[in-house]
Amino acid sequence: MLRVLSPPESDWQEDDTREAPAKPARFSGYLIRALLILFALSVLPVLCLRWLPPPTSAFMIADRLGQSLGGKPKIALSYHWVGWEGISPHLALAVMAAEDQKFPAHWGFDFDSIKQAWRDNHSGKQVRGASTITQQVAKNLFLWSGRSYLRKGLESYFALLLELFWPKQRILEVYLNVAQFGEGIYGADAASRRLLGKPPANLTPRDAALLSAVLPNPRKLRAGKPSTYVQWRTRWIQAQMIRMGGTGFLKGL
Repeated sequence: MLRVLSPPESDWQEDDTREAPAKPARFSGYLIRALLILFALSVLPVLCLRWLPPPTSAFMIADRLGQSLGGKPKIALSYHWVGWEGISPHLALAVMAAEDQKFPAHWGFDFDSIKQAWRDNHSGKQVRGASTITQQVAKNLFLWSGRSYLRKGLESYFALLLELFWPKQRILEVYLNVAQFGEGIYGADAASRRLLGKPPANLTPRDAALLSAVLPNPRKLRAGKPSTYVQWRTRWIQAQMIRMGGTGFLKGL
């Protein structure tokens, strides 16, 4: 009578040991490919917008959706792209004076401001932000409003991409066009025409300072009917513009 012999138990154990790493290896391969695809999908719009005017922004889309689905009052959105040459250099200087005076020198992050904001926020003082112009461009173009570690992490990632692929002048040019200056008012062209009645190329230093004064909270602060605070902030920004050396400061971009 024939007997069917089974392999020794130790052989089965050796085979299982050799095959076990295959699944983690395959998972790692899939994960790496997925990360590479996500990286490529994030870099592509950054590269395209290096040369092309943004047709809209994430904040504008959210604004429209909020009006359509969220029951917000319907306000016509104003946005029209204007190139660097069509915007008064006073406005470029004013937004740096108001928002990010170290903009020409940093790589997307102002670590001194971050440290100060951390100390202020954890000592019970008024909550303050420390976002650079680059971070604000990243947030306005690609992300959403609100406070979360996820959004802040993505904001930092896109800010690094912008600093890597765009020159400083392009970052500032896009910021001047997508920043919100009031309810439904996006960019220098809409702001200067609707709020001041003139094209963005004709803005005076005071005009530029006034528009920049509302940037921290454009939904509450108004350039068209400036409050006492906005008027004070306008004077402060004008003083900073003079201290920075006027529009000659833009040569550092």
